[in-house]
Amino acid sequence: MIQAINVTLRLGKRALFEDVNIKFTEGNCYGLIGANGAGKSTFLKILSGELEPSQGEVAITDGQRLSVLKQDHYQYDEYTVLDAVMLGNTRLYEIMKEKDAIYAKEDFTEEDGIKASELEAEFADMNGWEAESDAATLLNGLGIDNDLHYSKMSELNGSQKVKVLLAQALFGNPDILLLDEPTNHLDLEAIRWLEDFLIDFDNTVIVVSHDRYFLNKVCTHIADIDYAKIQLYTGNYDFWYESSQLISKQMKDANKKKEEKIKELQDFIARFSANASKSKQATSRKKALDKIQLDEIKPSSRKYPYINFKPTRDIGNDALSVEGLSKTIDGVKVLDNVSFTMNPEDKIAFVGPNTLATTTFFRIVAGELEPDEGTYKWGVTTSQSYFPKDNTKDFSEDMSIAEWLSQYSEDKDVTFVRGFLGRMLFSGEEALKKVSVLSGGEKVRCMLSKLMISGANILILDEPTNHLDMESITALNEGLHKFTGGLLFSSQDHQFVQTTANRIIEFTDSGMVDFLGTYDEYLENDASARKRQVANYDEEN
Repeated sequence: MIQAINVTLRLGKRALFEDVNIKFTEGNCYGLIGANGAGKSTFLKILSGELEPSQGEVAITDGQRLSVLKQDHYQYDEYTVLDAVMLGNTRLYEIMKEKDAIYAKEDFTEEDGIKASELEAEFADMNGWEAESDAATLLNGLGIDNDLHYSKMSELNGSQKVKVLLAQALFGNPDILLLDEPTNHLDLEAIRWLEDFLIDFDNTVIVVSHDRYFLNKVCTHIADIDYAKIQLYTGNYDFWYESSQLISKQMKDANKKKEEKIKELQDFIARFSANASKSKQATSRKKALDKIQLDEIKPSSRKYPYINFKPTRDIGNDALSVEGLSKTIDGVKVLDNVSFTMNPEDKIAFVGPNTLATTTFFRIVAGELEPDEGTYKWGVTTSQSYFPKDNTKDFSEDMSIAEWLSQYSEDKDVTFVRGFLGRMLFSGEEALKKVSVLSGGEKVRCMLSKLMISGANILILDEPTNHLDMESITALNEGLHKFTGGLLFSSQDHQFVQTTANRIIEFTDSGMVDFLGTYDEYLENDASARKRQVANYDEEN
């Protein structure tokens, strides 16, 4: 068990948290949610001991081990992958190295033997003989194959390092597990594996995530940060959302009834206060009126951007034709003879672990990269706007947000551009911020503004939900659902894919899968196909 007791954190004059009291108990998974800037990651740092609160304390049950998902992808570059995972249990790793050092001595003494015996006993108690196989199981589950287990961490790419650090956090059955955005940069297969792992995990989990589907799958409780307080709700994210909406409605309804009662009393007082026979009643009504106070219904600190893509013209009959596209990058063929036709009404989600293939394909059809072989052709009435996964080069200039967006707007009127930015939560002085200092989420909102202002009738979006808070993801989800144009996109957000796409494409080792239907239907069909393959294999063997 871990609990915060009267925890307050002040940043200057502002209180990020004020007298927070909350307890997280065994067997439960808590989703920590809140608007950007509410302090989700900061609160995890307070729980982990990385950050000291201004007042109050964090208490952990004696003897329990706490594990945290590390964010520094370079911290373990000198370790092998397996060692990096086993470092998740520091004491176990220390025992392993200390034992090895003793046994490697040429002048092995009796004292060394006693010490080694003590270490062996502690090692066995910690299930140390299973450590390497347990670490390997976690790595395999997350998609890190055996041939990488003894590689140096420095040899892995960013996505692989994320998976290793996640395996490190999960290693050794920690009593308390703190996960900050564990699904970031994971492919959908790895996310599904993590969901299953956490569902079966018996100890305490506290997780920050913007993935609504993930929170719905794994969470038993939601801890909502708002107004410097943390309110605990039983149930998953959808249950929290429905509950919070219901509470808000009930409060509004109660206030409405109070308002009606106040008006009734005011009318009575106005009519009869001058009437001697009714004066006593008027006085009593006046007292009753004074006692009625409207409950203060604070507007939520959550802010939703206004995302609405309006094509300037219809697509027409032809959208996109792809014939035999192939591309090799760094000696690896990432696209091999890709062919398909996109229809005007298609909203195609590109899914699967081969994200390099998806990004390469998007860059080719967006005109940023030439294919080695094959062709693609956009319909003559189409216009495209591209959202790249890496937007670094888009924000290299030293200019304000308003100046940046004006580059892409036919209407250069300052009022128009500022009004547009206001709908995307860049109001007032925010629009004058330099683009070079923007956060990841702010840059994504800028890129979405660019897409909206383009009036394109086909959008190409490579991981647009990365760095966005839940409110912005919801707004983007709704905006794309209403979008009347064509869509090519990728996302690791299950709910986003499920509620947006009507067609699924996956680049696989054996080619390309093209499925007409929703993402859940695709997964169900894929699972059925795998069962058939296993059944056929069993019959043949």
